[in-house]
Amino acid sequence: MKRPSWQARVVSGCSRLIIRRRDWGDTPALTRRARRLFGAPPLYQRLALRGIRPEAVLDGGRSRGEWLTPPDAGADSARGVVLYVHGGGYVAGTAATHRPVTAELARMTGCRVFGANYRRAPEARFPAAYDDVVATYQWLVTHEAPGAPIAVAGESAGGGLALALAVHARDHGLPAPACVVALSPWTDLAGTGASLRGNDGRCAMFRPENIPAFASAYLGGAPAEDPRASPLYAEPRGLPPVLFQVGSTELLFDDARRMHDRIVAAGGSSRLSVYEDVMHGWQLLAAFMPEARQALGEVTEFIRGQFAGGRFGPS
Repeated sequence: MKRPSWQARVVSGCSRLIIRRRDWGDTPALTRRARRLFGAPPLYQRLALRGIRPEAVLDGGRSRGEWLTPPDAGADSARGVVLYVHGGGYVAGTAATHRPVTAELARMTGCRVFGANYRRAPEARFPAAYDDVVATYQWLVTHEAPGAPIAVAGESAGGGLALALAVHARDHGLPAPACVVALSPWTDLAGTGASLRGNDGRCAMFRPENIPAFASAYLGGAPAEDPRASPLYAEPRGLPPVLFQVGSTELLFDDARRMHDRIVAAGGSSRLSVYEDVMHGWQLLAAFMPEARQALGEVTEFIRGQFAGGRFGPS
């Protein structure tokens, strides 16, 4: 077993002190705390854009998200596009707060990356986030990158949305993504994974009590087993190739492992990469953590391989 880097140990220790708690309060308190703590602070957002050109996209006066274009890509989408869906427990995060991931992916893949915004809870509850991500994908395949391969990636809640989007594309006749990248995805808002208890106290960011609290903020009274919210309960056949990344000590470890197992059992293509003792969302820290740079390098290799292989439909 590889020991985590000293950077990873320091970050996890700080997370335990600053973020982790059993009770995040009622929904308004939970939302305020999450929006203060999740994602990159403004200075880190700006530094992450080094050499990358951002372009905001509005839809009816509301932000759809932003294009991040590396120097050699221009406006060309023919080589492929990455759609990135941010996390934040459905209550926090924006395309801007996740620039350390999206900008780095633009540099490493050489492709344009679209960081999607979506309506957040509790102001807009389920299925608002799902509907917005589906609409953004339809916009991409119809107007921005018709005929081009599109990789869909996301972390945490965004990873769940990325998988739910792939299910929607399969079931509604949309062009399938070339692949899906799910980084510590939240696939089961019902919170039935064994790792929720097994990794209690080992996870640097969350306690088991946090899962139903965040789920309730998003779902309201909707059932947690709805596949649009929890893709673990969707039919897994016919999905594009998937790369899962998850930390060994995360509460959401089984959200990734069980989804991976279901896809493989259904005859699909899925890879599960487990990183030892890293905090949830560690890919945001590529400027500091070797594990984050390694993880984004693996994502880049996976996306390039799918683009080059021309596997733009189901496995």
